[in-house]
Amino acid sequence: MREIHRAAAAGFSANAQGYVRGRPEYPPAIVDWLRSELGLSPRRTVLDLGSGTGKFVTPLRTTGAHVIAVEPVAEMRAQSIAANPGLETIAGTADAIPLADASVDAVVCAQSFHWFATPQALAEIARVLRSGGSLGLIWNVREESVPWIAALTAIMAPYEKDTPRYTSGDWKNLFPAAGLSALQEQCFFNPHAGPPDRVIVERVLSVSFIAALPAEERDRVRSKLEALIAATPELFGQSTVAVPYTTHAFACKKLG
Repeated sequence: MREIHRAAAAGFSANAQGYVRGRPEYPPAIVDWLRSELGLSPRRTVLDLGSGTGKFVTPLRTTGAHVIAVEPVAEMRAQSIAANPGLETIAGTADAIPLADASVDAVVCAQSFHWFATPQALAEIARVLRSGGSLGLIWNVREESVPWIAALTAIMAPYEKDTPRYTSGDWKNLFPAAGLSALQEQCFFNPHAGPPDRVIVERVLSVSFIAALPAEERDRVRSKLEALIAATPELFGQSTVAVPYTTHAFACKKLG
């Protein structure tokens, strides 16, 4: 079994509560997408792979499907269990999924697939999927065309190093994949509204490679974020701001 990336292991363990507070939810339209593109409905079973703190459990449960959550980081699982009573939660990784062959109708990876985008993980996903079952890959992505969003990214970039990221596009190298149909993408606008301290500062501090930094270095990052807010007219002094995100949703099916 491949070890999880050190940034995920350290960062998500250190700041699981910050992940819950700072991360955006998902747009209401994602529930219709889950139903239409992944076929989720009552009497269906879906695996939430790399489920983290369980932020995607509510959209999944809204479809009526039975949800199984698999997550390797204990601190993240604890947050998920507390937020989602009755959730079937299992410790495990994507390259050794602790489920039987052909046991689920869909696998969903929300904010997670880039962490384990390997041929072995994709083979494991195909193994647990029933014939005709669906794979869904979902990410909330900030709109970098907004100047202050680009400035946020510039604050984080020096710490990124080799951390897997959706924006690198490396995960796409696995597709097209044998035994799976072509990926189909849909996008949904998804603004994240709230106090700047939560939707900007807490959000950035919850990023794995930032959360894993020594406390003194995290404090420097916080100071830079607070200085950016103070220097940006549309942010400074506002009780609520809207961080522009686009939710990118990809789907494919296991061929029979």
